[in-house]
Amino acid sequence: MEPVCVADYERLAEEQLEPGAFGYYAGGAGDELALAGNVEAWSRLRLRPRVLVDVSSVTTATTVLGTPVSMPLLVAPTAIQRLAHADAEPGMARAAAAAGTVLCLSTLATATPAEVAAAAPGAPRWFQLYVFRDRGVTRAFVEEAAAHGYGAIVLTVDAPRLGRRERDFRTGFRVPAEIQVPSMVALGGWAGATPLELLGAIDPSLTWDDLAELRALSPLPLVLKGIQTAEDAALACEHGVDAIVVSNHGGRQLDAVAPSATASTTSGSSVAGRMEVYVDGGIRRGSDVVKALALGARAALAGRAPLWGLAADGEAGARRVLELLRDEIELALALCGCTSPAAVTPGHLGTIDDP
Repeated sequence: MEPVCVADYERLAEEQLEPGAFGYYAGGAGDELALAGNVEAWSRLRLRPRVLVDVSSVTTATTVLGTPVSMPLLVAPTAIQRLAHADAEPGMARAAAAAGTVLCLSTLATATPAEVAAAAPGAPRWFQLYVFRDRGVTRAFVEEAAAHGYGAIVLTVDAPRLGRRERDFRTGFRVPAEIQVPSMVALGGWAGATPLELLGAIDPSLTWDDLAELRALSPLPLVLKGIQTAEDAALACEHGVDAIVVSNHGGRQLDAVAPSATASTTSGSSVAGRMEVYVDGGIRRGSDVVKALALGARAALAGRAPLWGLAADGEAGARRVLELLRDEIELALALCGCTSPAAVTPGHLGTIDDP
């Protein structure tokens, strides 16, 4: 039977992947409360349709950092995509390009920034950055991204240490040596790695004071991914950051945190109008994206959803998931009486507890 939603693709992905790989992608930290909470929080929000509005022509198009995209949904960075399918990050790049949206390439990708750029020339793409203890390798990857047309650097700031991901312990998951991760190869001595070993290369001493040094590496806009409090959102503004992603790393870092949807109402709203705000975590339906817009986000990001498509059917599966989500966004907009993402307001949002 043809899959018709993200959940169908997740089931197909679980059938395709060996348990360690599936657990790595699907799992969260600790008891996975944050992982489940991300999805549940969107389900507790309710859209408030407005009727007798002319919705004969509805567009999902918007812009992010001035770049036109077909919808307010971007492809979040997910690591080691060759574990999911041989098409890997180049296939995901082509899928995102076909869907008309931005791909965020992970530092821990199994293809280089140059290879991904060559796979989808002319398509919008951003580069997600982990700052390594070896700043020379960090600099080289930023320079490569800038040289190959990436439109922003997305600095992940919520992972100075790896969260306790117990599924990986139970399965004994390890990235096999034959699946090369170019950033890890550049650090030397690649022979495969556990997630703990991968993230162990990240510099845990990174602070706000280091942002100026990172800015000096490239003229590209700087986005901070992993903001969860109003205090840190305000500091991002003070340090001249171009945008933030309200994110708890898909529930994969600290388990005892608020869902992204909840964090977005506090941290995101505190800087509304001063910078673009995006949100990720738990996005499984196009209606979740419209809820994010009503909370004040410019766009949402989804990582697992297109990854399930990739695992199920390679590039074609990832493209189909993105197309499904775009269709769901358009339908939700129309049924809320909105002809575009810009028409969504806080008034379109309620909660499960509202009368």
